[in-house]
Amino acid sequence: MAKKKTSSIKLEKTTGEKDFLLKELKSLLPKLDSEGLAFLIEQSRIHLYNMQVTELNKAEIAAFNTSQKRKGAAPRAVTQSKAEDKSIRIEGTESGSSYYLYYGSNNSVMFSRDEMRLLIKLVNAEGTDLEIRTWLYSWFERERKDIFAILPLKDKFDERLKFLVKYIRENFKLK
Repeated sequence: MAKKKTSSIKLEKTTGEKDFLLKELKSLLPKLDSEGLAFLIEQSRIHLYNMQVTELNKAEIAAFNTSQKRKGAAPRAVTQSKAEDKSIRIEGTESGSSYYLYYGSNNSVMFSRDEMRLLIKLVNAEGTDLEIRTWLYSWFERERKDIFAILPLKDKFDERLKFLVKYIRENFKLK
């Protein structure tokens, strides 16, 4: 029996491994119902988008490092998570009826005032940081899956989620 592959498969796979995975997926497709197929399509689109974001982030980091070298700055390591952290921000509209979470240069998702209040309450709730991240991630999965197309969170341990919790705590308070 072939060893079952999981979702923790690295992006860098050999052609043989990719062929094996394609064959396994093709064998499973006829067994899925419409809901299962729709889910796979949605997840595939999100994964493709996340791959594009990762490549853009790598290009931005490389451009930043190149610009620093041209300026004569001492070389320093810039980790991807730190560069991504700086590109997460939330801005409210003038009326305060909606808020936009931005990630990267032009990517955003809108939250209503009520959703933003809920996020503020959630990140300030009593509990450990891990519990709060778990609640927030679960809420995104349940109520706002569209955020994953903008902010590619892997799980409750993702550094971007840690930064988002800290960002909301520091920049938003309930009145």
